[in-house]
Amino acid sequence: MLNPTAAQPSSPMKNKEYSKLLRPLHAELVALQEWVKSSGARICVVFEGRDTAGKGGVIKAITARVSPRVFRVVALPAPSDREKTQMYIQRYLPHLPAAGEIVIFDRSWYNRAGVERVMGFCTDEEARRFLELIPSVERAIVDSGVLMFKYWLEVSEEQQTLRLQSRIDDPRKYWKLSDLDLASYSRWYDYARARDEMFHYTDTGWAPWFVVDNDDKKRGRLGIISHLLDRIPYEPLPARDITLPERQDPDGYRAPMQPLHWVPTP
Repeated sequence: MLNPTAAQPSSPMKNKEYSKLLRPLHAELVALQEWVKSSGARICVVFEGRDTAGKGGVIKAITARVSPRVFRVVALPAPSDREKTQMYIQRYLPHLPAAGEIVIFDRSWYNRAGVERVMGFCTDEEARRFLELIPSVERAIVDSGVLMFKYWLEVSEEQQTLRLQSRIDDPRKYWKLSDLDLASYSRWYDYARARDEMFHYTDTGWAPWFVVDNDDKKRGRLGIISHLLDRIPYEPLPARDITLPERQDPDGYRAPMQPLHWVPTP
């Protein structure tokens, strides 16, 4: 599953081809958005994966042409001292979707099964207890009517190295590089073991994991968006017949003489 046997393309997808294929998917995401607003559907999408696996890029591709009031992205910071005393999943629950919302988690409660466990922010006992309990929590969420989709983005060792080095070398990406990324880099197989155990406990019939080979980010984004659209039973609403109304007459309006601070056009 994590080493697909199908032959992979030898070269990354070109921008021109990617843009051409992404355009109709963006139109379908808008159709999905209007259906969600009309039907009151509740959709929860969880993105997890190794560092540099491309979660942020996928989320940007999904949300580029839709309303942030419908497609809501949740990326929680480290827990506060108060939140550390709560039931672990408690701080995530208020962010679950209400009617007419699609909530995308850029990392989620599965931090406990991955980075927290590997980096020693929780004990093995706490992580195991989480893995045993979370399927029941997700079952309750799904039984309440929420459509839940969980995606794990996989990246090869070689690609992860290239992407981390790019963050070091490119001043536009330097902010993405954290001390935790560097500490995690050397623990590839600890993360692999944690991932495998997470799948064992939480890949359920009501909330399965969908694994994505994301070495080629563009192909990965197209695949995820297509897969998500295919699994949601939305129906595009009839197009509205819209005609722009006539503008009002100026009725004596004159532009003021006040000098304004215009931004120069480069």
